[in-house]
Amino acid sequence: MRKTRILSCFTALALGITLLSGCGSSSQNQASAANNSDNNGSSSVVNIAIQPSAAFIPLYIARENGWIEEALKTQGVEVNWNEFESGPPMNESLASGSSDIGVMGDVPTVSSIAAGQENEVIAMAADGAKSYAMLVSADSNISSVTDLKGKKVGTTVGSTGHNLIDKLLAKNNLDINSDVELVNIATGDAATVLSTGAVDAVAIWEPNVTRLVADGTAKIIGEGPDCGLLGVNPILARAEYAQNHPEVIRVIIEQYARGVAALDNLDEDIKKKVADALSLDAELLDDVAAKYEYTVKISEADIENLQDTISFLVKIGNLEKEYEIKNYVKTEYVENADIAQYMK
Repeated sequence: MRKTRILSCFTALALGITLLSGCGSSSQNQASAANNSDNNGSSSVVNIAIQPSAAFIPLYIARENGWIEEALKTQGVEVNWNEFESGPPMNESLASGSSDIGVMGDVPTVSSIAAGQENEVIAMAADGAKSYAMLVSADSNISSVTDLKGKKVGTTVGSTGHNLIDKLLAKNNLDINSDVELVNIATGDAATVLSTGAVDAVAIWEPNVTRLVADGTAKIIGEGPDCGLLGVNPILARAEYAQNHPEVIRVIIEQYARGVAALDNLDEDIKKKVADALSLDAELLDDVAAKYEYTVKISEADIENLQDTISFLVKIGNLEKEYEIKNYVKTEYVENADIAQYMK
């Protein structure tokens, strides 16, 4: 039987929310944000949900430059930004209609649809295989995944980090249920649990990985590419909103692509603002961004990896049954957007 130790009551509560809503805190604007779409399809406001993950740096660039607001002026559409710390409260906002479009990881994406939310995957914010990593203390004598047999490994149970552990161990002929002790932690506690020896390794994601390696706290012993984990981060929209407002969706996708293009020559002031939003030193932003492929287009590999996430969540008991994610992936929104003007 799997041994799971709870180090954080908050993390356990967040996991419960994940099961109900769809990775937390509520939005600063959620209570006051109103969806101003009417039943006839007219709209004066689009509510965009955003969270501080390096997977969504291009959206932060677009926000800090005001590009989406400028591009939607001709449609008479105002932009309201709802800020969240993670996926589950973002899903709640989409479910209530307080947000119309959002960016999130694979687990909250597939969990929201499994819970009955009428959401559509309309684009791909980023693939981040290298953004997920297994870390040990910098002075640890553990040098490879095979050394983890009989050790304690921490992650947020039910997250993509959990999936990474499962895949890395299996790749190295180890079993997550019998060969390691799985410890439930909050991602923000990774440095503490490693330094105190509460766990021997952690599986987390960016920007925490780069931060802990850069400050000498930890070293990497395994990453997503080592086990076929793609780390997809979709752009999700409420189906009703997207279908009624395809031109608004088109503009947002195009300005996201513009943010991707701007990464190669980012203004220093904008870089600092984006880094601040991610609680990251500005000099580390380029290193973190390099861990991602900001693709915008949805590939077959993206769909396959989302389906794999569903299978993993069913395996650990977080979802009741499998469903076909391809039925909720709508590639026509990207196909109708002119992203070629920004991306080759």
